[in-house]
Amino acid sequence: MRTVNLIVIHCSATKCNRRFTVNDLENCHNARFHNKGVGYHYYIERDGQVFQTRSEDEVGMHARHYNAHSIGICYEGGLNENGLPADTRTPAQKQTLRALLRSLKYDYPNAKIIGHRDLPWVAKDCPCFDAREEYRDLQPLALEQ
Repeated sequence: MRTVNLIVIHCSATKCNRRFTVNDLENCHNARFHNKGVGYHYYIERDGQVFQTRSEDEVGMHARHYNAHSIGICYEGGLNENGLPADTRTPAQKQTLRALLRSLKYDYPNAKIIGHRDLPWVAKDCPCFDAREEYRDLQPLALEQ
């Protein structure tokens, strides 16, 4: 098992009124990454269904310079009907994402949960909500000095 110290949350940056299924994601990433598969480890569709799209033991392709020690999760959406960044997660996606994060924290208790936008040099709104704040209760406890 590889060392994982980050769980990075992404959005697919697709409009909330248009579907972008796991099959669409696979086609998009295979074209982008020369048939190396989906870059994220998990994908959550609007109905809350979660798909494991890459083994956790395999390094992802979702956060340049951070892939070796991270798990990538992506949810379908992230743009409003006009194509502007927005937290478009459905209640089902929110529920599934929290359950998935709890499960991952069991395996990787010291991993910090962040949004893609929280990484240095990232100039995107992805995942279009404050992941650190929303999942503060799941973050590792700071070591006392």
